[in-house]
Amino acid sequence: MARSKAVRLAAVSAIGVLLAGVSTGVAWGDEPNSQSGIDVSVDIDEISTPGQVTLTVDANQGVALTENGSDAAARQFTGVTPSVTVTDSRQPDEIPAGDFWAVVGQASDFTASGDPTASIGAQYLGWTPHLLSGSSTGSVEAGEPVSSVISDGTTAPTVGLTGQELLVSTANSADEIGSWQVNADLILRTPVDVPAGEYHSTLTLSLFDQS
Repeated sequence: MARSKAVRLAAVSAIGVLLAGVSTGVAWGDEPNSQSGIDVSVDIDEISTPGQVTLTVDANQGVALTENGSDAAARQFTGVTPSVTVTDSRQPDEIPAGDFWAVVGQASDFTASGDPTASIGAQYLGWTPHLLSGSSTGSVEAGEPVSSVISDGTTAPTVGLTGQELLVSTANSADEIGSWQVNADLILRTPVDVPAGEYHSTLTLSLFDQS
């Protein structure tokens, strides 16, 4: 029995030596017998950014209206807005059927510096938009004229800058894609007895894109 036990121990020891030999790895020479390379390539596309409709206003210091054309019915003050640009960078397949956009102007009431109780309502301010860059298909148009609540004798369909279109596309924006510029002649007609002072208003332009 003692001999048999001794043999089993020797076998275990031999296996241990064999495993130790495998773990040492192979020592390769400095120069290979031959070499071959595998080309690895990748084609990376540019990141595709969806197009969009954007609104920008030329740098400006504001619009200072000056008295021009006053008459017995009203004091009249005029000026011109900076150029406004709308750019549609979408591809036709990105534009839903029936999509359209519009730039809408909303004026706040004029308030007097140093006297917030003195004001001139936004309904006294009107404008006449002008398309400065051509529309190749007629699918982009300047908004309609807007008159002051105190008429200057012209016929305008709406009164007062209380949410009126400056620039608008037709009911299918895909008909024409690009950039357009517009500005507007401003006209403020106040009562003849308006209190003297420096008045300020904010004309907010908003771009709406709907389908």
